[in-house]
Formats: sequence, structure tokens, C-alpha cells
Amino acid sequence: MKQDWKPGTMIYPLPAVMISCGSSPEEYNIITASWVGTICTNPPMCYISIRPERHSYNIIKRNMEFVINITTEELARETDWCGVRSGKDFNKFKEMNLTPEKAAIVQAPIIKESPLNIECRVREIISLGSHDMFIADVVNVKADEKFINPETGKFELEKAKLLSYSHGQYYGLGENLGHFGWSVKKKGENL
Repeated sequence: MKQDWKPGTMIYPLPAVMISCGSSPEEYNIITASWVGTICTNPPMCYISIRPERHSYNIIKRNMEFVINITTEELARETDWCGVRSGKDFNKFKEMNLTPEKAAIVQAPIIKESPLNIECRVREIISLGSHDMFIADVVNVKADEKFINPETGKFELEKAKLLSYSHGQYYGLGENLGHFGWSVKKKGENL
């Protein structure tokens, strides 16, 4: 038997990412977000949703750029800390010993310790209620070479031990259950 609950956001798990923003070292900030996702493949687009009262909100709105930094189990403490402390009160890069590095296209810094950095330029901001959605074009992706297989050239992000967020808790992703299409693969067929 199932209970009815009031409507809410119960789509879990979600990625737990650190969003870096700012156009100069004095302005650099990090906000942890889970309301983030892919919108389109071609052109590559994504979104983040942020409450207008958050410190990073105005930085992103002013600069119209940000970086989505994928997090790992190793970065779990930093990810949580950057989500509960305000950039008004702390230099999050300094406090968490994270390294801001120059992005290739946008002014916002990447987080060096992240295995994947997605550089984004805001296309549109949609006010939705408690959060505003920043719809963005992906203008560049930086991938840590230690996760690129030198023989195949494949980016093996699963080896980074990615972090997820589910209903107030952080989790590792767990074991691999199959690759895309494995459920319909016939014996001897390559997908």
C-alpha cells in the first residue's frame, strides 16, 4: 500500500555538484547544488536552479557564467561544507583548500580537484518561485587526464567515485549494474 504525500521534489538521487562563479579572485565563490541537469545534447545545454537569496545568485546573474564541478566521494566534506556556509562570510576556496584555476572560456574558475568541469554561459534565467533556473550553454568541458584511458581514449568517469545526493544524504554511486543497452543485447552482439 502507498501513502499520498503533498506535491514535492522527490526525484532522487541527484548529482551533488559544486558550482564555481565569479569573474575575479576577490569575487570567486562556490555553491553546492543538486538541482542541476542536462537539457539538450545539440547544442549542449544544462541548467542549475538557485534561490535568489543565495550569495552566488547575484554573482552568476551579474557575470552570466558559471562552472559545474562534478564531485567525488573524496570531495564529500568540501561539497557539504560549501552548501551550508555562505560566501558572504567565508572564502570557500581557502577554507576547504580547493584550488581555483583558470577556465578555458568563461571567467568563473574551475575547481582543480574536481574530475570534470563544465564551463557554462547563461542563456536565460527563468523565475520559478523559490528558485530561479539558469539555462546555460555548455561552452567547454575540462576532464582530468587521470580518468582518460590512454589505450582507448575513453573518459572513465566511473573510476572517480562520483558523489550523489538523495533526500538529505550523500552517497557513492555503488556497483555497476550494466551499460546502456545491456538489457536488450543479444549474445555475441556489440552495442
